[in-house]
Amino acid sequence: MLPEAIEVMTEELAQLGNPSSLHNAGRRARRVVEESREQIAEVMNARPSEVIFTSGGTEADNLAVKGLYWARRAADPARRRILVTSVEHHAVLDSVRWLSRHEDAEPVLLDVDNEGMLRPEALRAAIEQNPGQVALASVMWANNEVGSVLPIPGLAEVAHDYGIVFHSDGVQAAAQLPVDFTGSGVDALTITGHKLGGPIGVGALLLRRGIEPVPVLHGGGQERDVRSGTLDAPAIRAFATAVIISAERREAEAKRLTVLRDDLIRQILDVVPDAVLNGPPPGPDRLPGNAHFSFPGCEGDALLMLLDAKGIACSTGSACTAGVAQPSHVLLAMGADEDRARGSLRFSLGHTSTQEDVDAVAAAIGEAVERARRAASN
Repeated sequence: MLPEAIEVMTEELAQLGNPSSLHNAGRRARRVVEESREQIAEVMNARPSEVIFTSGGTEADNLAVKGLYWARRAADPARRRILVTSVEHHAVLDSVRWLSRHEDAEPVLLDVDNEGMLRPEALRAAIEQNPGQVALASVMWANNEVGSVLPIPGLAEVAHDYGIVFHSDGVQAAAQLPVDFTGSGVDALTITGHKLGGPIGVGALLLRRGIEPVPVLHGGGQERDVRSGTLDAPAIRAFATAVIISAERREAEAKRLTVLRDDLIRQILDVVPDAVLNGPPPGPDRLPGNAHFSFPGCEGDALLMLLDAKGIACSTGSACTAGVAQPSHVLLAMGADEDRARGSLRFSLGHTSTQEDVDAVAAAIGEAVERARRAASN
């Protein structure tokens, strides 16, 4: 977390008040929530009424996918198809699969190219197969594993050509890219606190005016009757603080991270020449803080543990699937074979990352790869 977010959250934790209560303490907490909502809306170029607070990205994705599907299906029972890329986060993919098993949805997994990209013409082709049966489309703004930055405004425009609601999971993008809710044309956008330097356990679904999903949670009717539940004022205040600071520093931070990322890529390839950089080449189509490699002859889990012993934290995929012995669905969708998909690592750079961190990875990766290869060959 950013120090400033920790400071305001700690301050707010000492306060009393449920934002839904009518007494003085409750009204004070409500002011905190509404001021935070206004601050987030301003940064994201949205109306305050379009910001729906959630417990994080997973809940926001579930609310978007399930809620919008139910709403569209109620308005037109023929709309059963849900278009998503094959590289979405599991919060989207598993929501779609659940709807398929329990709510008669028809998932359509859109193929991506070998860089993890979906082009607008591919979305148009999928829609035109039967546009009257599409309930919604959901395409992530940036991929959480390989860092691909997808052309969201163009994709949203295609969806709207056919009157289709368009959602984007912007969790990975919001901290490092200028994510513009209104300007992008999306109808629903997921963001979360911990990717921006805020706390874990708070996020938001931005919903364009007039877009009303069926609620997933029922209770007190908070958040426009879209998302019931007592609002976490301390986390929301810290979330808003992180959003503001992240936006103020984004341009300079993106440049700094790009330099570190490119040096990390160079140093790893110098030490392990047969390593494969996954995703787009360094440039505007790749997140500034993402470097994702496959190491031939290695198991990713073994590499992860060897680097962890050196104090280097990396990932074999998204943290949500860590420890699950299966190859990355993202790399498989991009055309990699199972061995390459299993032997991959993601290195993520953020506001605490330094040149010393990059150098430490470069110093450790050669020995780690050698040991992992010996272990795999035995």
